Amino acid sequence: MQNDVVPPSSQPAALQPQAQFVTITEEEAGQRIDNYLLRICKGVPKSHVYRILRSGEVRVNKGRIDQMYRLESGDVVRIPPVRIAEKSSQAAVPGAEFAILHEDAHLLIIDKPCGVAVHGGSGVSYGVIEQLRAARPDAKFLELVHRLDRETSGLLLLAKKRSALTNLHEQMRDGLTDKRYLTMVAGDWQNARQHIKLPLHKYTTAEGERRVCVQAGGMESHTVFGLLRKWNKFALLEAELKTGRTHQIRVHLASSGFPILGDDKYGDFALNRALLKADDTRGALKRMFLHAHQITFTHPETGKPMTVNAPLPAECERFLVSLGKPQTTAKR
Repeated sequence: MQNDVVPPSSQPAALQPQAQFVTITEEEAGQRIDNYLLRICKGVPKSHVYRILRSGEVRVNKGRIDQMYRLESGDVVRIPPVRIAEKSSQAAVPGAEFAILHEDAHLLIIDKPCGVAVHGGSGVSYGVIEQLRAARPDAKFLELVHRLDRETSGLLLLAKKRSALTNLHEQMRDGLTDKRYLTMVAGDWQNARQHIKLPLHKYTTAEGERRVCVQAGGMESHTVFGLLRKWNKFALLEAELKTGRTHQIRVHLASSGFPILGDDKYGDFALNRALLKADDTRGALKRMFLHAHQITFTHPETGKPMTVNAPLPAECERFLVSLGKPQTTAKR
């Protein structure tokens, strides 16, 4: 007996009330079948996607496969009718575009604002990727190459072809990309250039929030910090990531006694509250001062090196100006 609920006709083809047969393109090849189904079956509970995989209702080239199967170009995938959860009739994601720093047939590089999540989840209905997909309904492929914290602004890479995504992931895994951040910290920073190597451990708080701490046996992590400008109580640094761990810059600095201004997870909370209002020595700062300002990589199609920059946001620039002339300015 068929118990599946017939979805509305506005749903993608894969969600129509009869089995669909989809031929995998070259751009779709290489991904696992479960990830492919989760991406195209929007609104379908994850548990249901895995149930139809386990039951053999999903077939590739007329044969049964498991969830680990990697799709190949030319594969014919049978997708059965799937149930749409009633609560999935949520408000549509509003389409949005962001400041574009570079775009071609393979890549989209944007300047992400502070306070915007890169994707939905953990109490966030939608993020940059969902908004961009909504704004570009004809885009056949659009995926995040990497992530930025919600509170961090700056460079965010997205791939417009699966081949570009795979290539850039390989570059990042092999340490062939160069990511630089600008950050302002509290404290008397001394060294012109300083390496911080502290192992990082991820955990979840009782409230369900993701956190990171320095802990023996944690993931090996390495950040290089360069001093750009220094004032009496603050220092502007450039952070160069040698590894790409969750909250790496924030935890490396906080654990070393130099919390990032405005960091609401690892920072100096009393100072953060004071920074919300200007005083006689400085202007106000109402965000975390961490900005992804430069990335260098090899273009996945041309093979040529590329360096892209994102200017410091106006609110951060205004705070810098309000501090007056620095005591120290690095020679660059």
